[in-house]
Amino acid sequence: MTQLALVIDLNVCVGCHACVTSCKEWNTSGPAGYLSDDRPYGADPTGCFFNRVQTFEVGEYPNTETVHFPKSCLHCEDPPCVPVCPTGASYKRAEDGIVLVDYDKCIGCKYCSWACPYGVRELDEHQKVMKKCTLCVDRIYDERLPPSERKPACVLACPTNARLFGDIHDPESVVSKAIRENAGYPLMPEWGTHPANHYLPRRKTKVEIRAEDLQRADNPLKIDGKLPKPALKEPSLDDVTSW
Repeated sequence: MTQLALVIDLNVCVGCHACVTSCKEWNTSGPAGYLSDDRPYGADPTGCFFNRVQTFEVGEYPNTETVHFPKSCLHCEDPPCVPVCPTGASYKRAEDGIVLVDYDKCIGCKYCSWACPYGVRELDEHQKVMKKCTLCVDRIYDERLPPSERKPACVLACPTNARLFGDIHDPESVVSKAIRENAGYPLMPEWGTHPANHYLPRRKTKVEIRAEDLQRADNPLKIDGKLPKPALKEPSLDDVTSW
């Protein structure tokens, strides 16, 4: 049985949000949309997103690093959102494992969002239906597109190739190899939902930052000559003998 999914490499994700904007653009203009976005620059912004990027700082200063964590529907192999839906609007496709929502059946009760442990279901305030990532199902099967473009919009837009797409049940697929070779892992496996999407962990060697490295060469105060000059040290006998 085929199970299509995304594999996201946290080692190369730079948090540029290209996946977020490309997802918004494609789905707003496609059959899965539209994705509302009200008052984006106001005091009370609201909107609907299939994909979001969360950013965290981990470690202890000064040895910290920034981790960007994209998250969307994980297309679980045992999705808890499906059995709680009172109308059958949420369903999992047998042919490719994609979890979808039938807007004609959805009544916006939010049961699916309460059941989802990952917080990736959103209510569209305009259409009053629950929405989520579709893996661009309308794009990946479009034979009018060349095979190289039959991928989710977020995968095509990623500038660092941090997002991979394929069948995780196929041991020879690019996603299965990436999971196998880089210790890929599912998110919160303890919930027993068996998420199809996987993440590849950070793999960079930790770099120790020394105190002197914190003095930036491009410090504006240093460039403008406004930093206090260090006190002159009187030469000692040891300094003289070392010459």
